[in-house]
Amino acid sequence: MAASKRKRGGEGAVNKKAKKGKFVVGEGKTQAETEQETRNEVTVPAPVSMGKWTNKERVLIFSSRGINFRTRHLMQDLRTMMPHSKADTKMDRKDKLFVVNEVCEIKNCNKCLFFEAKKKQDLYMWISNCPHGPSAKFLVQNIHTLAELKMTGNCLKGSRPLLSFDPKFDKEPHYALLKELFIQTFSTPHYHPKSQPFVDHVYTFSIADNRIWFRNYQIIEEDASLVEIGPRFVLNLIKIFQGSFGGPTLFENPNFQSPNLHRRQLRLAVAAKVREKQMVKEIQKKKRKEAKEDVDNDVTADVFVTPDESKPVHIQTEPPAPKVVKKNKHKAFKRQRMQRGRR
Repeated sequence: MAASKRKRGGEGAVNKKAKKGKFVVGEGKTQAETEQETRNEVTVPAPVSMGKWTNKERVLIFSSRGINFRTRHLMQDLRTMMPHSKADTKMDRKDKLFVVNEVCEIKNCNKCLFFEAKKKQDLYMWISNCPHGPSAKFLVQNIHTLAELKMTGNCLKGSRPLLSFDPKFDKEPHYALLKELFIQTFSTPHYHPKSQPFVDHVYTFSIADNRIWFRNYQIIEEDASLVEIGPRFVLNLIKIFQGSFGGPTLFENPNFQSPNLHRRQLRLAVAAKVREKQMVKEIQKKKRKEAKEDVDNDVTADVFVTPDESKPVHIQTEPPAPKVVKKNKHKAFKRQRMQRGRR
């Protein structure tokens, strides 16, 4: 029986088309058998990744000290979603933000996602192009992590995402700058060693209520229906700087309200309600007093009232004379004692 072999084309790096392997026919085979074996050719598919990794984007994701558990889980979810990301230890609060540029240089990263926690309740996120800028500062709100949502969507770890942006990103210049910053930060570079050559999920950046809403959806097969995976969060833009973590201000959000001011307004609203209730109680109390009928005083009741004669004030300057105590004042008479004895 003739040995079966598969033919290979040229070198794999040059020929990108699928290769066909044919069975070598022996000398004793007939023409019919040769045609039958020709139909049973084995097709070897071309390699999935034939290109070269040229886009060397690396994103450093880390935070300052003082973050809560939800922020820590959000950071871990972002690192899982972005195979081109790197991690680092938490930065001390006393350090300046310019130190982040040095950390990125040490880690060989040119993009940075830095989470800054304040008062253990407010979370700010910096997106920066290190070390030359630009950079943007956001207030992160409504955080929901993967473990918290428990959505039905799922995607392959390390797969490359599609990025979907709201049409408003192309209408205003500061949104156009943020769009380019998001594309360079969140998109997985082509032919990245840790990435998979599949596209099965999409990141959406929507603008509503002057905020940027981030969602992650799974693309289900061919009908292009979407199922949310998570995480989800809302970015409220504060400022856009020309440099990395500082520099001249390119844009400042006029609609931004600091969380301290928001909490102060809530406290003032509660205090105003309490004052309003107290005023209502005082008004009701005053109305009740006015409703009572005052009893008229009788005019003739004071006819027979005479003023008291004022007595002269006598001041005693000498001590009073001692009283004379009679002897045997309480001693019974002889007759009374005799009567008691007879009894």
